[in-house]
Amino acid sequence: MRDWANWAIDTAKVRGATFADARVMDIRHRDVSTKNGEVGNLSESESLGIGIRVIAGGAWGFAATDRLTREGIQACAAEAVAIAKASALAKTHDAVLAPEGPHVDAWQGPFIKDPFRIPVERQIDVLLAADKEMRRVKGVTLAEGSMSFRRIEQFYASTEGSAIHQLKMLSGAGIVATTFAGSEIQKRSYPNSFGGQHMQQGYELVESLDLVGNAQRIAEESVALHSAPQCPEGTSTIILESAQLGLQIHESVGHPIELDRVLGMEANFAGLSFLTLDKLRTLRYGSDIVNVVADARLEHGPGLGTFGYDDEGVPAQCTPIITNGLFTGYLSNRETAAAIGEKRSGGTMRTESWANLPIIRMTNISLLPGSWKYDDLIADTDDAILMSTNRSWSIDDHRYQFQFSTEIGWEIRNGKIGRMLKNPSYSGITTEFWGSCDAICSREHWTLWGTPNCGKGQPMQTMGTGHGASPSRFRNVKIGVAFAK
Repeated sequence: MRDWANWAIDTAKVRGATFADARVMDIRHRDVSTKNGEVGNLSESESLGIGIRVIAGGAWGFAATDRLTREGIQACAAEAVAIAKASALAKTHDAVLAPEGPHVDAWQGPFIKDPFRIPVERQIDVLLAADKEMRRVKGVTLAEGSMSFRRIEQFYASTEGSAIHQLKMLSGAGIVATTFAGSEIQKRSYPNSFGGQHMQQGYELVESLDLVGNAQRIAEESVALHSAPQCPEGTSTIILESAQLGLQIHESVGHPIELDRVLGMEANFAGLSFLTLDKLRTLRYGSDIVNVVADARLEHGPGLGTFGYDDEGVPAQCTPIITNGLFTGYLSNRETAAAIGEKRSGGTMRTESWANLPIIRMTNISLLPGSWKYDDLIADTDDAILMSTNRSWSIDDHRYQFQFSTEIGWEIRNGKIGRMLKNPSYSGITTEFWGSCDAICSREHWTLWGTPNCGKGQPMQTMGTGHGASPSRFRNVKIGVAFAK
């Protein structure tokens, strides 16, 4: 890998590049799924190649190849420089990078059991056992399970002298029970919707989830939802459990703080942002207890947004995004940092593969824990709706007005959790919603959730992000019914 990267860097310099970096990536995928007692999908693939970025004539150029001979890599680097020189003819300003010293290092994410060394038959057996437990429950129409594994080995080099080797192992798993009754569909997912839980761990993550042990419970809840009353409509206090709050953070905090969206450099798939530059350190984003960080460091947790260095060779950092309710930070890269008066990149450039340009992406965007014990929070709440596990969401292209629905809800009356509710939804305006937060549970209730399928860019790149949260209470929120008959 080192030789391939060095060939690319040397060629780019000879061809006239003032800056160049190269990323060699070896990516291995395994995806397994089951459906109603049968294997639904089984795929395994590997991709190896190099992506080369350059600045020449003050403009960017990029090219990538999987032809990893000296001739192939040199031709690719030459093409990247030629693209940059052509782009320079139409540039409006020179590309300027915030300074970053050279880094020579190796970093590996934490994992105990390599999932690619676990026989796929054993993984299928676990999913089929969970599938069987779900289908034992009368009324279950569709039982599904999935596992997903990624092994990413990468070498990064630049003309500034960086040489960084990283290895990441990403794992995820989940199950879903779906029930059809008349014209109504209900579903319950474990441990989260949209593929379950995903973290930077090995097969030990799957074992810790105990899919088989939780299968009967979620199946029974899916069936019970059909006879549950609808969520009431109106204005109410709500408590969001941590997985739902993770997606709320993703959509109403994570995307609008991407500085390329703010500056109008990127609008695909998630629009622009209401967080214009004048709002930095002036906008009241939430209540005084709301503190959000963008933290790629391993000490924050083994999330999908955890790494040693980003794809510009910048070390992982923790950036305060919301501090005691005040908006205090963006996700930046080396080119955009100057726009917010920073002398250094926030270290958030990431790429899906060697064939794609790195772009600003979420790392682990997390709501820091508060001080409440969960039982105390429930006991302190007279009249509210507890909502769990996302079912759908919608948010405008500036990330300001939103609506979310969850798979299940429960009434809270006089400090006790009561009857189950179906089809709950809530809506609001981003800053008003976060401003209504008056209680956040403590670290013991905090979970770092993984979102493996965040899409951005054109061509689209799918990236994993992390979102830590603990159950939290919000006052005076508009609630209603989603998926009504």
